[in-house]
This record gives sequence, structure tokens and C-alpha cells, in this order.
Amino acid sequence: MRPERESILSEVRGRLDKSGYAILTDYLGLSVEQITELRSNLKQVNGGLMVAKNSTIKRAMADLGWDVSGGPFEGPSSVVYGSGDPTAAVKALRAFRKDKEIPALKCGWLGGKPMSKGDAEALADIPSREILLGRAVGTIAAPMTGLVGVLKQKLSSVVYVLKAIEEKKG
Repeated sequence: MRPERESILSEVRGRLDKSGYAILTDYLGLSVEQITELRSNLKQVNGGLMVAKNSTIKRAMADLGWDVSGGPFEGPSSVVYGSGDPTAAVKALRAFRKDKEIPALKCGWLGGKPMSKGDAEALADIPSREILLGRAVGTIAAPMTGLVGVLKQKLSSVVYVLKAIEEKKG
């Protein structure tokens, strides 16, 4: 392999290695300004966009042990990747697509495991990590809050009984 291709492959492999997800898109029809705008939007959510040859993307993923069987590596492809929340990146991609109607989503990988186009698009419907953590904490705290309320009520009942006894004797 020529040194330039090896350099490109190692760069793609390095970016994907640091990433927890990858979304394969078709960037055909995007202007340079639009790609720059999309990259800027993705950067705000710890994501990025790279354009590379399909064979390079596929080989880099295979080198990392990602399952690339059945991936739609046809036509011009770009990869949305990042180390942050994958749902935030897909939401940014969806918001960009809402205005421009491109890039088309092909498929994705989460933790090296393949996702269909529908699964990748469904990530945008999942609430953010912070909201999910808040819901989990609320669910865990609800029984404890209920227990505190019941104990407080029983303690109040005891206090009312003692108050009634005091008033009766006093």
C-alpha cells in the first residue's frame, strides 16, 4: 500500500478507534459550505464528520474489529463519528437534514455493532443521557421518598396521640 493511502487509513482508523459510534451517510449534493456547517454542528456535541473512500472506511472498521458485513458501502460516503452521546450527534444530523434534506443516512455502528438505517434514525428519538439519568435517579428515589412520607406520617400520628393524652390529663 502506498504511504499516502496508509496515512489516510491510519487517520480514519484513529478517529474511529476513539469513537463509540459511527453513522454512515451519503453526502452527495452537499456543498463545501454545508459540509462545514454540518461539521460545526457536530463539533458542538463532540462529534465529527469525515469523508473518505468506502474501501478505506470499511478496512479501518474491519481493522478495529467492527462488523462490516452487509454494510451499504456504495456511492459517496461520509462518516459521522464521535466520543460523546450518539443520540446528540444523530439529533444534530436530523436537524441538519430537516433543513437541507441531505445527507441521507445509510446505516450505523454503536460500539462496533452494526445498526440498520431505522435503528440509527431511532437514536434521535431517545432522550439525552442527562434526561435518562435523571429519570433513573427519580425512579430509584421514588420508593425512598414514599418511605420517608409514610414514616413522617406515622411519627405525626404518634405526636397527635401524645398531644391528645396531654390535653386529656392537663
